Amino acid sequence: MNKNIAILGSTGSIGTQALEVIRENRDIFSVEVLTAQSNADLLIHQAIEFLPNAIVIGNEACYTKVREAMHDLPVKVYSGENSLSQIVELEEINLVLNALVGYSGLRPTLNAIRAGKNIALANKETLVVAGDLVMRLAKESNISIIPVDSEHSAIFQCLAGENYKCIEKVILTASGGPFRGKNQEQLKLVTKTAALIHPTWKMGNKVTIDSASLMNKGLEVIEAKWLFNLEPSRIEVIVHPQSVIHSIVQFVDGSMKAQMGPADMRGPILYAFSFPERLITDFPRFDFASCSQLTFEPPDQNLFRNLGLAYEAIIKGGNLPCILNAANEIAVQAFLEDRISFLRMPNLIEKCLNSVSFISNPSYDDYIQTNSETRAKALEYLLLDAEF
Repeated sequence: MNKNIAILGSTGSIGTQALEVIRENRDIFSVEVLTAQSNADLLIHQAIEFLPNAIVIGNEACYTKVREAMHDLPVKVYSGENSLSQIVELEEINLVLNALVGYSGLRPTLNAIRAGKNIALANKETLVVAGDLVMRLAKESNISIIPVDSEHSAIFQCLAGENYKCIEKVILTASGGPFRGKNQEQLKLVTKTAALIHPTWKMGNKVTIDSASLMNKGLEVIEAKWLFNLEPSRIEVIVHPQSVIHSIVQFVDGSMKAQMGPADMRGPILYAFSFPERLITDFPRFDFASCSQLTFEPPDQNLFRNLGLAYEAIIKGGNLPCILNAANEIAVQAFLEDRISFLRMPNLIEKCLNSVSFISNPSYDDYIQTNSETRAKALEYLLLDAEF
């Protein structure tokens, strides 16, 4: 059970909660590596507390500050994108938690797989961009990818001891985000401040905007396809505002399993760290008496078009999910910078899906090229204020 863990993205929402889990289980888990992009102050604070073997600050401009803070401590300090990808190869690491945001998580995941490290995956974009490549390499390397997203962790837990061939479909639950029940006229006026107020979960800005637009659920559909080897037609999305049921598996005999619990990401993180065991915790318990009802409704794909775009991308396959992801990252950043409205985000994504070169059987180099081409086109459309 004892595991030396590398946390990629330790200063983000998942990373900080992962350190809470480790703090309460120091006899079982230890921190081998911590990484952050630019939050040098928090990374320094974490390193002083947990004394990892090494830390990486992605922003090279912060390297001197971090190195000087560590000069009296037995902590190695590295910086830059290459160091972030290479640090996962350290021999002492047993498990890599990839909690990076966006496309940046792909290369470290591939390096960790090649190094024979099991992965707790919170970076869904790794599988969205290159799911076929990642899962094929994981199988060849005989490593486990354990999902940390609450929905995929729920499915993973429901399938423990089950035959995957007996899955009829999986049902991903969605909270509906802050704009559930709004109409198009209301969505024309929404601000980033409103979009960043999630009704259930506390997450980083990018994931929160994705949740508001239902793109997060679209990315999860793609992730589920690769994790559980399912055709998109066997992956359903249902809106469940209470966020008590985290996902459901329906089997060929008509029976169903649902994984339930409070909306607390420490649960899926701990499960990924301790799998196949379960550890005793003092996490909050769900109280049925305090919840008068659990409700479900279909998502409005006409209004929240990103979900439909994600289904279209994974059904056609090839490099389209990579295009979808890159265009979405640009769209979300533009929305956060007040350069694009909420309702224009799916328009920009769709324009990129229709204009970037399609590759039916992409290689890793093709994914790199697709990502770069899509970002360049999306930025060009924004700069020219093109019709989309």
